[in-house]
Amino acid sequence: MLISAAVSAADAVTGPKAESFKEQGNAYYAKKDYNEAYNYYTKAIDACPNNASYYGNRAATLMMLGKFREALGDAQQSVRLDDTFVRGHVREGKCHLSLGNAMAASRCFQRVLELDRTNPQAQQELKNASAVLEYERIAEIDFEKRDFRKVVFCMDRALEFAPACHRFKILKAECLALLGRYPEAQSVASDILRMDSTNADALYVRGLCLYYEDCIEKAVQFFIQALRMAPDHEKACLACRNAKALKAKKEDGNKAFKEGNYKLAYELYTEALGIDPNNIKTNAKLYCNRGTVNSKLRKLEDAIDDCTKAIKLDDTYIKAYLRRAQCYMDTEQYEDAVRDYEKVYQTEKTKEHKQFLKNAQVELKKSKRKDYYKILGVNKNASEDEIKKAYRKRALMHHPDRHSGASAEIQKEEEKKFKEVGEAFTILSDPKKKARYDSGQDLEEDGMNMAGKCSTSMRSSGPGNFFFQFG
Repeated sequence: MLISAAVSAADAVTGPKAESFKEQGNAYYAKKDYNEAYNYYTKAIDACPNNASYYGNRAATLMMLGKFREALGDAQQSVRLDDTFVRGHVREGKCHLSLGNAMAASRCFQRVLELDRTNPQAQQELKNASAVLEYERIAEIDFEKRDFRKVVFCMDRALEFAPACHRFKILKAECLALLGRYPEAQSVASDILRMDSTNADALYVRGLCLYYEDCIEKAVQFFIQALRMAPDHEKACLACRNAKALKAKKEDGNKAFKEGNYKLAYELYTEALGIDPNNIKTNAKLYCNRGTVNSKLRKLEDAIDDCTKAIKLDDTYIKAYLRRAQCYMDTEQYEDAVRDYEKVYQTEKTKEHKQFLKNAQVELKKSKRKDYYKILGVNKNASEDEIKKAYRKRALMHHPDRHSGASAEIQKEEEKKFKEVGEAFTILSDPKKKARYDSGQDLEEDGMNMAGKCSTSMRSSGPGNFFFQFG
């Protein structure tokens, strides 16, 4: 009896005191001073630890402070103390939902509806939980389909109802990284790491961003750190293995190239390209490197193809444009070369790039004129004697007298070729005109007239005696 009396007396003393603390907590809560409200609700719980409403009130305060995991503990304690406490079940459900556990949230809201069938808040929150479950389902399917944009969309919608869910944030960040939106992905991962520096998923995403930005050594450090926190983290383990393999193959390829072993370099770069198709920046460099190898092997069309693949992966990759442009120059595809050099010069206005563009424009201009070397059948380094001999041969071949018995169409064609031979010789036999022609400058009109006069003179002389002009 004495013990019972003592307990009753204690309850009589602490009851009003606890209520006073609760009322003070309510006043601070109304003023939105949630830290002070939390302190007074804690005092009320300390004074009377078996009151469900005190835990419920502190849970509401913690929710306003964004501390949903701590709030969840208080909400769960409140319904353990009183399973009919409707607001306790609602708060537990909202905490579960905010943390991304939509299934648990649904159970809580269903319990509320068992206690109060028309509770509008529980009805709405149950719909919200169902929406989150649907977004999760769609995101899982779309991730498998590699439709990362849709996954980001689903996670953004889900996070409207589950703002404290690290799992949704990590999935969004991973997809942003896979989409090449590295600053956004890094921002999301960094926010999580500020709250939880040991979060293995966030460490993995940070490493993934660095890996895809071709900062492979730093990426490996983050993957290793993630694996320390979670040794069974499959994605971090795979990414770490790929990063190390990619780095090794690329370095071996570079070494082989420097040693002049182009065949081996080609094989190593090709093997590196098969390691991870998602690593866009590194693969762009590998394609460009392989393109350089192909150009050394004089496989110029293959080199152009590799550079084009590099540019498709990274359209800001200046080195790939320069390499492809040079290959276009080497294969006399001057219009394509000019286009690439224009792109380079627009991006980086250096003297060197300006000169590259100018050279390509000159070659393009030259390519659209008559090719006098081709007309005479000599190369661009032909000597004066070689040019004279070629001229005699071609002039004799196309002289009109040789084709007097042919059809009118053939006579006309041979007449045209004969004139072109004389025109070519007039230019290439004159050192000054040849120099202007070779540099792509406009030729003087009188030079062209001289060519016409020369061919006329040759024609009137007949095929047997026009060679006198060489002396």
